[in-house]
Amino acid sequence: MLALQFLGAAGTVTGSKHALLHDGSATLIDCGLYQGPKTLRLRNWEPLPIPPPEIDAVIVTHAHIDHTGYLPRLVKDGFKGRVYATPATADLLGVLLPDTGHLQEEEAAYANKKGYSRHKPALPLFTERDAYKVLGHLERVECGETVTQKSGLRFRYQDAGHILGSGICETWADGVKVVFSGDLGREARRLQPADGLAGPLCATAQGYFRGARRAGLRDRAGGARSRGAGLGRDRPAIS
Repeated sequence: MLALQFLGAAGTVTGSKHALLHDGSATLIDCGLYQGPKTLRLRNWEPLPIPPPEIDAVIVTHAHIDHTGYLPRLVKDGFKGRVYATPATADLLGVLLPDTGHLQEEEAAYANKKGYSRHKPALPLFTERDAYKVLGHLERVECGETVTQKSGLRFRYQDAGHILGSGICETWADGVKVVFSGDLGREARRLQPADGLAGPLCATAQGYFRGARRAGLRDRAGGARSRGAGLGRDRPAIS
């Protein structure tokens, strides 16, 4: 039985985390940092509903921090599995994650200097050193290559055209297919087209849809609804 649990990016476009649960295993699709107002950023300090040591793998759709920035904290809290990414995304993470850790440390140091935090001392969510530890978990996957996990869950990337290395993630298990778009667009500046997708579509960043592409994805999701497709016969949804 395949189940889908939303751990982030619900009601907002940051903090993207989606858990695919299959045969006792848990795989995260993206592991993003909440950004923006303090009410959102405080969620980064809340424990995940699934303890990090119980998460088997993370599949990253692209390198933006709202989709990857929680990875250092995940590793810090005991995650031991693999982090799958396209080669270009892996290269970008080698720059973006340590930089994010450095900024976390700078912000904590500034808060301690100015005394505006109620925490004494203010601490970073994770450090630059924590971020470098993520890089040892990375496994590069080419677009079009199919990876099979121990639980039997399979996935592959297709070009998403959002940023360098971005990939739409197709997953399969128990005869059910779920597609995670990640971020898409812009329509007039796609790096690569993404063709040949079929099945339920989980659109995880609605704010990036543009024009006909947005309408087209909604039409396809609506078609899947009318056919009764979905997770364990639940209907697919665009969030």
